[in-house]
Amino acid sequence: MVQTVEYDVVVVGSGPAGSTTARVAAERGLRVLLVDRRQELGSPIQCSGAVSDNALNEAGVRPNDEFVSTPIYGFVTYDTHGNATTMDYRLYRETPLGYVVDRRRFDRYLMTMAERAGVEVWLKTDAKGYTPHEDGTVDVHLNRFGFPQQVRTRVIVGADGLQSQVGKWGGLRTHIKLSELASCLQLVIDHVETDGLLEIVAGHEWAPGGYAWLFPKGHGYAEVGLGVIRTITDKDARWHLDHFMQNSFMAERLKNCRILEVQGGGVPLAAPLKKQVADNIILVGDAARHVNPITGGGIHTALRGGIIAGTFLGDFIPTGERPTAEALTCYHERWLDELGHAMWKLYEIKTDIFREQSIPRRDQRLYDTLASYFSPHSEFRKV
Repeated sequence: MVQTVEYDVVVVGSGPAGSTTARVAAERGLRVLLVDRRQELGSPIQCSGAVSDNALNEAGVRPNDEFVSTPIYGFVTYDTHGNATTMDYRLYRETPLGYVVDRRRFDRYLMTMAERAGVEVWLKTDAKGYTPHEDGTVDVHLNRFGFPQQVRTRVIVGADGLQSQVGKWGGLRTHIKLSELASCLQLVIDHVETDGLLEIVAGHEWAPGGYAWLFPKGHGYAEVGLGVIRTITDKDARWHLDHFMQNSFMAERLKNCRILEVQGGGVPLAAPLKKQVADNIILVGDAARHVNPITGGGIHTALRGGIIAGTFLGDFIPTGERPTAEALTCYHERWLDELGHAMWKLYEIKTDIFREQSIPRRDQRLYDTLASYFSPHSEFRKV
């Protein structure tokens, strides 16, 4: 009979939230297993890879040429017609505000940091379910390289994305309304001029329910993309992106670009889950809807949420307390205090904007909100 290997924590999903949770927990002396069904981290790429310098510093991640595509120094926010508000932080600071990262390399870097902290990593390993025991532990049923295997743990961390299976195991309500799911499409292009600024375009004409963007990637490359809410348009994201590139005020800048890569997927613009824990289970990252509901940005919230979760587990596991949903609620409360309440406020702002029936007024409110969000004095600059 094969002996079941025991861990304090099993993390399912090795994106930024999962890898950070695993690393921080291991740094606090826990035995951690990190599993992912994929054999290539960072794929498929769902959206752009912009992350602030502040987010990296909080997570203890030093900017590194291994994953940084280019530094970012500010933002330009455009309305439908191309009128712009520019926030160039080079007027206030010499160092970059943030970076556009290569998501594949970034995710690998975070996983390597976790491994160096003592985390055991199993790729091409699918988590199938779990069986609880009377002593408060659970057996996690895995399929590793096509063969069944099981491990024992006290807490499972669901970092397995938007359609979290771990959340479903625990009976958590992970369903998302189509009206709050952005269909995103992004192209990696070349032959386009950029100036170290993230460019954001608001307006129903170009991106119904979302916005369009042009982000530099360095060396003459850029990312152009958009997110749309399919319940308010009868066209798909590809149609809207073609329309934007060919007919918007950016058409002249983009006319000579070549398409080098196509990326896309669903991004939640929803409220965080009201319940993020169950017996033996906590959720982080996209699985818990830890995504900025206005910008759709998820890297910062994933890193910060991973720190919160890993720190909580480092405090909780040594107590020997049974990991019931009630006991694990302390994690959710800690997350709300440190990050969640601000995300709920952003969700309320977004909901109020899109409640506006007049498209011109809605466009103006979205433009004003995005422009103020990216200002140096924004109360949400750390979300």
